[in-house]
Amino acid sequence: MVLHGVPTTVPRLLADRALSEPDREALVVDGVGALTFGEWQRRASGLAGRLHEDGVGPGDRVGLRFGAAEWLGYAVAYVAVQRLGAVAVPIAADAAPAEVEHVLADCGAVRLLQEGAEEASTETPADRSAPNGLAQILYTSGTTARPKGVAASHANVTFGAGARHRPFRHSRHLLHAFAIGTNAAQVMLMNALLAHPAVVTLPVFTPLRFARAIKHYAAGTVFVVPAMAMELLAVADGIDLGCVRLLGSAAAPLPGPVAARLASALPNATIVNYYTSTEAAPAQTAMAYDPERPGSVGRPIAGGGVRVLDDGGRACDPGEVGAVWMHSPAPARSYLHDSASATFRDGWVRMGDAGYVDGDGYLYLVERDSDVVKTGAHRVSTLQVEAAIHEHPAIADAAVVGVPHEVLGVELAAVIVVRGDAPLSPPALRAFLAERLAPHEIPARVHAVDQLPRNRGGKVDKRSLRRSLT
Repeated sequence: MVLHGVPTTVPRLLADRALSEPDREALVVDGVGALTFGEWQRRASGLAGRLHEDGVGPGDRVGLRFGAAEWLGYAVAYVAVQRLGAVAVPIAADAAPAEVEHVLADCGAVRLLQEGAEEASTETPADRSAPNGLAQILYTSGTTARPKGVAASHANVTFGAGARHRPFRHSRHLLHAFAIGTNAAQVMLMNALLAHPAVVTLPVFTPLRFARAIKHYAAGTVFVVPAMAMELLAVADGIDLGCVRLLGSAAAPLPGPVAARLASALPNATIVNYYTSTEAAPAQTAMAYDPERPGSVGRPIAGGGVRVLDDGGRACDPGEVGAVWMHSPAPARSYLHDSASATFRDGWVRMGDAGYVDGDGYLYLVERDSDVVKTGAHRVSTLQVEAAIHEHPAIADAAVVGVPHEVLGVELAAVIVVRGDAPLSPPALRAFLAERLAPHEIPARVHAVDQLPRNRGGKVDKRSLRRSLT
């Protein structure tokens, strides 16, 4: 067995579980198939042999482009590549050709493995992975700039291996619907190796199918992004979801009103908001929904740390807004072509968010550094405005952005998704917000749409929204 605190690698984790629990299910794709630890190990060994015959070796970058229905093939390829000491580069199946070309060229990939590309060999190459060796290069979502490759070692991605108890022991199944190529999906893949339950996903996410899968698998642990949580709430009536003991939300802050509705819809579940980034993982904060602190993303866990600094690098006082930094006890990640980036400093990672810490150490986000809205003489947190909008019972989803204004410079615009056929006029929404927000925080413009544009990680694409409104 892996010893607690001893750095390890992904292939070694799989070999350990395949030896001790060969017939235990590790991964399930609903309606498609399942993979036991023994099968996962055999298939990864066979594919590693074929790649070795083709000349793939230590340090080589290999792109992995698989769709949601191909999670099993993706998991096999991920371990097979790393067994050779090579580096896995996850790419979403729906990535545009230009994005795929950029990623492959940027990382210098020697191969691209795609759906149905698995070939086995009778050769069983030696495991050449090393804890300090590069395990993966994961590209950022690109919501504020062109995607960057974030490099992580095996010691980083396997952090927590060998803990006394496997996580989520209250569950036989853990259900999620994260897209391959996102940091959240990579965490779920590692949960398949490190945690107690089998990890289940869907070939295609629809809220009704997801809700039915929760019931079918009696999933005790469920992970979503806020957009999925909102869709789940719309179909939760009439489906018994009492099996859920933990619902975790990741990728973006979960609005307080949405968390409150989830707590009501899932009476046996603890609702937890997780906060991290591709650059900072596995460092994170976690916050169980607390009506007394509905806007907080929590305090650091797993031995990590959070600090808020002003522009001069001074630690901000409680309640004072500054740049959010996070620290992890795991070996740090870095940008592929910019290891000296100011984002990384002595084990600390600048999150790209502005926020503050209260007197008890709880972190509150104000807004992305690049998206703080200054309208007239006021600086407005769009997160705060969005949270107020979500309190309206007719709102299914909402986002707030700043758009050009010839007098104020920037004015606030709200883009909303209304539940079903519920009527909600802009004046009615503004009247509702007038009881919750200051006058300068109330959006001057309100636009209703069928759905908000989101990247594959579940975050609202606010650049796209601004373009559509100007």
